[in-house]
Amino acid sequence: MDMNKAFVLKNEQRDPKWIIIDIKDQILGRVSTRIADILRGRHKPEYTPHTDTGDYVVVINCDKVKLTGKKWSDKIYKSYSGYRSGLKERTAREVFTKNPAFLVESAVRGMLPKSKMGRAMYKKLRVYVGDKHPHTAQV
Repeated sequence: MDMNKAFVLKNEQRDPKWIIIDIKDQILGRVSTRIADILRGRHKPEYTPHTDTGDYVVVINCDKVKLTGKKWSDKIYKSYSGYRSGLKERTAREVFTKNPAFLVESAVRGMLPKSKMGRAMYKKLRVYVGDKHPHTAQV
């Protein structure tokens, strides 16, 4: 490799793989940063910031994730419908009982770029509640 030329990975050269991550008894924030780095491709030596070099990620056992401190009661998830008095606030415990995968998805989505490429990276994430997933052929 010539040291006087910058390396740029082309779209045709990328080779995405499928990675399974078991987040049983792991802290949500720490595992979310690892997942976001894999989706962006920062774990590869050919990482290029303006190209989607990341891999596909399958997350299993998201119902056994841990939150530290008092985040189960103090962390608030807000959604606004657009109407007056349409702001809904839910704690992490309420969101977790309704949909445990939402905690992981929202944490990873917040760590990805807020652009068209970030939305394409987010589509490569699959989150499942148990340890069963339908992506065994890709692995």
